[in-house]
Amino acid sequence: MAPRKKLKGLVAATITPMTPDGKINLSVIRQYVDYLVNEQNVKNIFVNGTTGEGLSLSIQERKLLAEEWMCQGKDKLDHVIIHVGALNLPECQELARHAAALGADGIAVIAPFFFKPTNKDELVAFLQKVASEAPEVPFYYYHIPPLTGVKIRVEELLDGIKAQIPTFQGVKFSDTDLLDLAQCIHKNETGELEFLYGVDEYIQLFGPTNQSDAASLCKARLCLGTAVSVSHWGISQLCDQTGVIPVCKHSYLFSITLFSLPRSA
Repeated sequence: MAPRKKLKGLVAATITPMTPDGKINLSVIRQYVDYLVNEQNVKNIFVNGTTGEGLSLSIQERKLLAEEWMCQGKDKLDHVIIHVGALNLPECQELARHAAALGADGIAVIAPFFFKPTNKDELVAFLQKVASEAPEVPFYYYHIPPLTGVKIRVEELLDGIKAQIPTFQGVKFSDTDLLDLAQCIHKNETGELEFLYGVDEYIQLFGPTNQSDAASLCKARLCLGTAVSVSHWGISQLCDQTGVIPVCKHSYLFSITLFSLPRSA
């Protein structure tokens, strides 16, 4: 795999713009990119995740969205990470191949959540089958047990995972088990992996949540003393800035931004 730019700075988990009749509104994506880059100084995005309601969309809709974000983000965005999780393995693999063909900077996948893996080995085997369909693309596990019901600790998952998934790059950690997260970060002493933390309510307890306060936020939580990302409400202003209301299937007029913290002293 060719050397890649390190993921740093803000990462926006994008909403899916919809028309009033429930169709995806691709025409808004260009404005969305320009708003993120020019108004929010955000150059990294996470597409078709929970905020984007990827699991509520058809496979074709998800492909069209990924294509449009990649097209409109070319030469503007640094990283486009595409969530490829689905309700069955073949669809995950299809979306992974599609993202790879588009030149995505990363793919992510949630755990199966109907027939759930019951242990680490089952989960890693599933992740490996998805990651192997995009063998040149950095791979992220999207850990969100409140929605999947899969509560296998990420700390346990990390042991030996690079041997089975060479492209494994990190975790989007959307859980309230901060001890698990802290232990993951402790294991990541070399800073090889990247962690995105996505439980907004907990971040409000940490203190300042704007980019300029990232350093003080890190000092306030020394257990997070490595390259890690945390989330906060961020880009609902898109509606006001563009004059276009991005109506989602469940009318979520918000998104999430994530920012990377420096290694604490």
